[in-house]
Amino acid sequence: MFESITQNLTDALGNFTRGKLSEGNIRDGMAQVRKALLEADVNYDVAKSFCDNVTKQAVGDQVLKSLKPGEQIVGIVYNELVNLMGPVDHSIAIRRGEMAIIMMCGLQGAGKTTTCGKLATMLKEQGATPMLVAADLQRPAAIEQLRVIGEQVGVPVYWEEAGSSTPVKVCQNAQKAAKKEGCNVLILDTAGRLHIDDSLMKELVQIDNKLMPHQALLVCDAMTGQDAVNSAKAFNEALELDGVILTKLDGDTRGGAALSVKAVTGVPIKYIGVGEQLDKLEPFHPERMAQRILGQGDVATLLETAQRVLDAEEMEDQQQKMLEGKFTLDDFLKAMSQIQRMGSMKSLMKLIPGMGQMAQAMEAMDGMDPDKDVKRVKAMISSMTVEERRHPDRIDRSRRNRIAIGSGTDPAEVNDLLKQFKGMSGMMQQMAGMNMGDRMKAVRELQSEAMNPNSRGVSQGKQRSKRGDLTKDALREKKKKERQRQKKARKRKK
Repeated sequence: MFESITQNLTDALGNFTRGKLSEGNIRDGMAQVRKALLEADVNYDVAKSFCDNVTKQAVGDQVLKSLKPGEQIVGIVYNELVNLMGPVDHSIAIRRGEMAIIMMCGLQGAGKTTTCGKLATMLKEQGATPMLVAADLQRPAAIEQLRVIGEQVGVPVYWEEAGSSTPVKVCQNAQKAAKKEGCNVLILDTAGRLHIDDSLMKELVQIDNKLMPHQALLVCDAMTGQDAVNSAKAFNEALELDGVILTKLDGDTRGGAALSVKAVTGVPIKYIGVGEQLDKLEPFHPERMAQRILGQGDVATLLETAQRVLDAEEMEDQQQKMLEGKFTLDDFLKAMSQIQRMGSMKSLMKLIPGMGQMAQAMEAMDGMDPDKDVKRVKAMISSMTVEERRHPDRIDRSRRNRIAIGSGTDPAEVNDLLKQFKGMSGMMQQMAGMNMGDRMKAVRELQSEAMNPNSRGVSQGKQRSKRGDLTKDALREKKKKERQRQKKARKRKK
């Protein structure tokens, strides 16, 4: 998400932190920032206004004469990004004894029906009792799709046979059925089109006038860039939208829609879809998104995801084992499985400050995939006996060879895993008694071992000196040494 704009903005803003700043090079730097925004498909007027606002604040004497003008400019850019996307009110008022009606609209292909299920899942977790309404009679498959989704999330779905009624009548009948079943939220999955037309808008306006929904939310595909912004503008003129839900932000999106939609339409982004699963809908936080765009991570979202996904009792049990020095490879395997439930390792790395650029550099190189590395580590541990997992010191050469054959790896990789686990065990034992701030520092110390288990080409001391600022050239050199070492290992084996 936003890899391109993050890289381009980081490069442009990096010039501000090197050398003496003047009004001239600030303007030159902001020209690069504007280029980065336009390449990310940000609306031209929005990009121009954004850069003008930053430049106006950055060329003042207070910034130029400060001790760290470059950092102040980055701070100004961050604040302007937050202002561009916010503020946002995520609340959906549900009063006792009343029913909140949410009308979902959007074009076909944006993920509207799936998003209805995601929203129902989120509201159900918050204590609401939602009902889904299949009001999309244009596409018969949409009715069946919503019924399947409702069954998956445990939410009732009101539907009628296509052709037997009208969308307005279906919604009115659903309102009566929801009252009988004691539901306090009604989510209307209205019809979509391949493009905006008069018949679509007329149908939506009729539903809006008859049911008077409390919230009208537009579902947009973030990967369509300015087309999503144009759709939001057209829907807002007809319905007066309360918010936008951007889907597919886990894909190859350039970020133009997220940065433009509020400024162009005045309608805030309320939620974002970050995956295909029905629990992958998140409230949109401008502050956190600005941090991600600037490559500063998003610790708050990381912690919220951990609290929601991880098994608290199992984590507490593992922490106790760390304190007692009883943390085994079996526990390490369970911990990795828990972490994988939070998402891919690459996406988690991007949420940790200082590791986003390292993740991008690793993605740019063949064979440097942390998710594949974790799978290899899990395969090696799974190929060990219970006794070997509990007492890795007992693994000799013959056992390493057997484990390597069983996991499809090289004996040298097994040996590296054992060495890294020994070093990590001691550090994790220390981390168990740390506060959150100290733990984050320790995580950075562990990043090479935890995220790149095959990093045996560089000594531990050199790894520590390079953490946080590994460049693509350094990673290429590292990979070259890796190949040379593997080649030597194969010769020795022959």
